[in-house]
Amino acid sequence: MQQSRWHKYQSPCHDELMHTDGKPRQAAAELTAWLDTLDDQALSERRQAAELAIQQMGITFTVYSEKGNIDREWPFDIVPRVIDATEWWAIEKGLKQRIRALNCFIHDLYNEQKILNDGIVPRDLIDSSVNFRPECVGMKPPHNVWAHICGSDLVRDSNGKMYVLEDNLRVPSGVSYMIENREIMKRTLPELFSRCRVLPVDNYTNDLRTMLASLSPERSPTICVLTPGVYNSAYFEHAFLAQEIGAELVEGRDLVVENDTVYMRDVNGLIKVDVLYRRVDDAFIDPECFNPESTLGVRGLMRAWRAGNVAIANAPGAGVADDKVVYSYVPDIIRYYLNEEPTLANVPTYRCDDTEACEYVLSNLDKLVVKPANESGGYGMLIGPHSTPEQQREMAECIKADPRNYIAQPTLAISTSPTLSDSNEPDDQTSAGMAARHVDLRPFVLQGEEVTVTTGGLTRVALIPGSLVVNSSQGGGSKDTWIVDSRTAAPPDQRYDTEEPGSASGTVQQSQRQE
Repeated sequence: MQQSRWHKYQSPCHDELMHTDGKPRQAAAELTAWLDTLDDQALSERRQAAELAIQQMGITFTVYSEKGNIDREWPFDIVPRVIDATEWWAIEKGLKQRIRALNCFIHDLYNEQKILNDGIVPRDLIDSSVNFRPECVGMKPPHNVWAHICGSDLVRDSNGKMYVLEDNLRVPSGVSYMIENREIMKRTLPELFSRCRVLPVDNYTNDLRTMLASLSPERSPTICVLTPGVYNSAYFEHAFLAQEIGAELVEGRDLVVENDTVYMRDVNGLIKVDVLYRRVDDAFIDPECFNPESTLGVRGLMRAWRAGNVAIANAPGAGVADDKVVYSYVPDIIRYYLNEEPTLANVPTYRCDDTEACEYVLSNLDKLVVKPANESGGYGMLIGPHSTPEQQREMAECIKADPRNYIAQPTLAISTSPTLSDSNEPDDQTSAGMAARHVDLRPFVLQGEEVTVTTGGLTRVALIPGSLVVNSSQGGGSKDTWIVDSRTAAPPDQRYDTEEPGSASGTVQQSQRQE
């Protein structure tokens, strides 16, 4: 009889699938039992099938380097990350609370600034923000919503508690990979979907289309996705989403502004654009208003937006809340605007613009994670326990030169999930081809007329042994995220994902609760 592949599996911290005694968590019981029926060769064949599916589906991402842009196939692990649906619905509630408060905050900053006048958030924090756009002051976008799409990064600590690590409110990416990960799983491990009650994810594109349409008074608005072009690292996603929501994929050169109205150039003339889902940073969307040398945006776009003739998602200026120093105030922001206690906790954060906190950070760089306020993709940060004395000295100089631009957090022992590894890989957590690898989770939240949350999100995994860096540009990969209904008796109208690629069995009522 084949020995269980889990008998030696160990994680240095909380594991998403397995308890410390080697038994599976309830929601992962069917998955782990089924994986035990496959030997290492069968698992390797399934992984090869996944790699072939990725090639056939053309799923790529771009890595920027000194040698130029490199297109790479999407790094994917076939062992899904599992979260119990009951826990997920509580997380979903917290994500909805968070985006509602953040949009109240952004709208207030560009209008009455009550939160600054009341001293809840320091005025000099906003005055020094590189993402506060004076050009947006006085604007009242549809529904008073500025951040229509938010990707919040969640991590779980060694005690199993889920934290929000950061909020991505400018041009959050990754949702297409979440959807495609599910398609890969249906091609690679289709039989599991009849054994496990997995909630579907492909309702996101319908929700996205509905949300974008709600920003326009037109009954059938013309929606465009504005991309920087084929050389952008997320171009695959731009093209994927445009196709899925029935929008036109455009570059700045395809658009023109006349009489404060945005038009798309077409062989038959100009077509009025009602909603622009932009995947271009603020600084480059309008050379008339921001960077005069930008060729990625549309001259006059801000005039058209301010005139109310086009809706832009995410709205210009929304990035003021996508600041890791502002992040530290989000619990207070929730209490101030919603009069509620935060459902999801922040990771404890030291603000380096505070003298006492800065002294502590500089004395403990070897123990802390230090991040610049406005970088993304894992760039510019220091992971203290994995850093060299030279790197710590360099970070200390950066902090002293610009303390406002840095925050620090304790190094969390973030949770792991079993990941396929090569048998010759030196790793203490390897057992029968499975290794414990650290993971995070990026759910996507939409707010327009309603608020919706993806069922789960994009699980990113640090494929390098011992690494905490999950970003694909720095050696990370991804997993399918399964929200599994482990209740003994589910309601009769509860629907689950099926094994057939390209379709789910229907809308999931609980995951689509709207506010």
